[in-house]
Amino acid sequence: MKLGIVGLPNVGKSTLFNAITNAGAESANYPFCTIEPNVGMVMVPDERLDFLASIYEPKKYTPAVIEFVDIAGLVKGASKGEGLGNKFLSNIRNTDAIVHVVRCFDDENVIHVEGSTDPKRDVEIIDLELIMADMEMVERRIEKANKNAKGDKKYLHEAEVFKALLEHLNEGKSVRSFECAPEDMELIATSDLLTIKPIIYAANMDEDGIGDYENNPYYQQLCAIAEAEGAQVLPICAKLEAEIAALEPDEHEMFLEELGLSQSGLDRMIKTSYALLGLISFLTCGPDECRAWTIKRGTKAPQAAGKIHTDFERGFIRAEIVAFDDLKACGSMAAAKEKGLVRSEGKEYVMNDGDVTLFRFNV
Repeated sequence: MKLGIVGLPNVGKSTLFNAITNAGAESANYPFCTIEPNVGMVMVPDERLDFLASIYEPKKYTPAVIEFVDIAGLVKGASKGEGLGNKFLSNIRNTDAIVHVVRCFDDENVIHVEGSTDPKRDVEIIDLELIMADMEMVERRIEKANKNAKGDKKYLHEAEVFKALLEHLNEGKSVRSFECAPEDMELIATSDLLTIKPIIYAANMDEDGIGDYENNPYYQQLCAIAEAEGAQVLPICAKLEAEIAALEPDEHEMFLEELGLSQSGLDRMIKTSYALLGLISFLTCGPDECRAWTIKRGTKAPQAAGKIHTDFERGFIRAEIVAFDDLKACGSMAAAKEKGLVRSEGKEYVMNDGDVTLFRFNV
């Protein structure tokens, strides 16, 4: 999973990126301190994998991984090359989802590129740039469909779908909020559009505001925007996350408790991202390796096997599966087998989150 962190210059993007990845990206109180996109890999915490590792003591422990990309601050006119321009729009294209950091606090010591705190305005600036970039792509798609329709009438429908989408974009609305038949949305998804990507709004607050975020008027403003397009809002304090990241692991829980928080912003972001993208994890285990594999919800067993190796999918015979909770309750795989909790599943089996799996195949 690859998440692109975007936002106006100086809203806390790089501070948040540093905090969640410990990658040491440059962060400063002036616009455009991020030039090249910074990339950081984050291991997904998974207590289930920890439990399996405690049983097998494997040579290798491999959790799922999320790649975060800190993309330079966009400004008005980015789609026309202003600021750092189109180069950074192309960086967004390569991500699975967008984390849009929006400033939700007042501080005269931290410069805001637009001069004041206004989440609605800030979101609209970024959205407009992404929408304008999408309009160019859609116009090209319409032109191509019309050209192809001269030889094949099936392309007439494609042209109509993209014309309707262009009108929608012209109203300043994202592809995410475009209502159409599922098959038409599948057609639209074949274009490399930016505003079709799922989005999480990271409401960046100060230390005083995060404990009472629900009463923050800027946060409420952001929630209204997200609700209108089916997006998610994640209250977070980039500065606090940076402090948490600097602590030793055994100090994390104590620090969060003092703040009245049950989880770090990173843990909440990972959970929100998985839910937003419809992702789950299945687990494989043994003395050589315990590993978490990320798949789309609804994936069938052979395709899940293909995540490990294409031969596993090609020669799929069956999957031997036990639910993690059953395995944990039994304490070992042998005990789970004795109780008949290890099932043999075929090609039509739809994988569940936390399935502990052994694939049988023959090629």
